[in-house]
Amino acid sequence: MFERVYNTFSNDIGIDLGTANTLVYLKGHGIVINEPSVVAVNQKTGRIVAVGTEAKNMLGRTPGHIRAVRPIIDGVISDFEVTEEMLSYLIAKAEKISKKFFRPRVVVGVPSGITNVEIRAVYDAAKSAGAREVFIIEEPMAAAIGIRLPVKEPVGSMIVDIGGGTTDIAIISLGGIVRSKNSKVAGDRLNSDISSYLRDEFKLLIGEKTAENVKIAIASATEGKFQEAQVRGRDLVTGLPREVIITDSDIREAIAPAVNELVDSIKEVLETTPPEILSDVMHRGIVLSGGGALLTGLDSLLEGVLKIPIFVAEDPLTAVARGAGVVLDAVDEYEEQLVSSTNDLPPR
Repeated sequence: MFERVYNTFSNDIGIDLGTANTLVYLKGHGIVINEPSVVAVNQKTGRIVAVGTEAKNMLGRTPGHIRAVRPIIDGVISDFEVTEEMLSYLIAKAEKISKKFFRPRVVVGVPSGITNVEIRAVYDAAKSAGAREVFIIEEPMAAAIGIRLPVKEPVGSMIVDIGGGTTDIAIISLGGIVRSKNSKVAGDRLNSDISSYLRDEFKLLIGEKTAENVKIAIASATEGKFQEAQVRGRDLVTGLPREVIITDSDIREAIAPAVNELVDSIKEVLETTPPEILSDVMHRGIVLSGGGALLTGLDSLLEGVLKIPIFVAEDPLTAVARGAGVVLDAVDEYEEQLVSSTNDLPPR
């Protein structure tokens, strides 16, 4: 009875705690926040100056005493205190939309295969940020639920969730993950490969944000329409500002090793999959989700190499957050899909 009262007078919040972006789902309102996972900290006072979009705009542009940090590295918490501050900010922002009496229930998506210590860190950060109850779910499972794959049925479904810090490759059947692999080839790796390529080939030093903008503008996995972009940075020879024109084929060359590595990781998971499930995957195809699914030509490249149909999920960026929302609507129903180790975590 008390639980019913709690649920009536408190919010249910789903959080996709990503390396690049954090999305927040509020029950009854849908996805209400989609902000970069960046926090600006004043090092003199230790206080948070900005969170999200405002903080990301400061990346590479801060004075000495302000530091713009990304507290989530490769999908796991690298700076506990800053993550806690960021979660507090996001939960408070979501709660302003719908004020309730009790503290919220929160479902948080984490990469597959993270350790119990890392799960504990996420649990503690969400609790300290103001959550009444914390449920943790693996991101590929949440994404599969979010795009309405039949995760509970005795049929194999394969999802590749390409985020900012990690790519989760998982095969799901009967409500559980049968095979999975967590790869570091994701959006951030492509950004750093583009930066390295411009430094080596054009002797041009660019920032992380510029590399990301170039990736979004003209990056592709297969040859297509000719595109070019102007890139401004520092000339490594003269030390002065310089502008160069780069083409889509330059960027394709820059990201080719990472894309090939991703293909190999998917092959690795397929090679260890039981034959019955593999036949389901061959018939039903592989679904791509996450921001990396938007890389032009990635679906056709994978289809050509793997000889399996590839589908890009509808609105791939929000799949995990939407899945967290579905779980919130029926926590008891999805109890087996949650990361069970947190159920026994004692409060601190």
